[in-house]
Amino acid sequence: MQTSSIKLYSLNYNETKTYIAAAMFILGNIALPQLCHLVPQGGMIMLPIYFFTLIGAYKYGWKVGLMTAVLSPVINHLLFGMPAAAVLAPILVKSTVLAVAASAIASRSGRVTLSLLAGVVLLYQGVGSIFEWAWTGSLAAAMQDFRLGIPGMLLQIVGGYLFIKYLLKK
Repeated sequence: MQTSSIKLYSLNYNETKTYIAAAMFILGNIALPQLCHLVPQGGMIMLPIYFFTLIGAYKYGWKVGLMTAVLSPVINHLLFGMPAAAVLAPILVKSTVLAVAASAIASRSGRVTLSLLAGVVLLYQGVGSIFEWAWTGSLAAAMQDFRLGIPGMLLQIVGGYLFIKYLLKK
């Protein structure tokens, strides 16, 4: 298992860098879903709305992560109608759990590994699926990400690792 130490930040709300970082990750979470939705069921398979939330929260802390987690799905919904209103609440819960979990694990470990990112992804998906089951009453709907979204989860783990390790070296 390869381990990599990285420079992690915990940005505060009184820093301009916090808002710049959040804006960049929100833009990524707006653009990537639009690309994925060009493929039939691309959103359900690739789970793009979570990608930059994971990276932002892991690298820059819970404040950037939380802004990205909440604003990305809401802005996407208002601009494009996706995610649909019926699934907006479960997506917001998953995004929020993702932001908190990613920043907490990054803060405690001080490093990025594939196994740590896999743990973050499984944690937010697990908690989010339980919420979705309670919200919708449908186990099938709650398990959809585990049925269809495995490629997206792998993209988050491997792509997130590569993005954090190589593209965000600073």
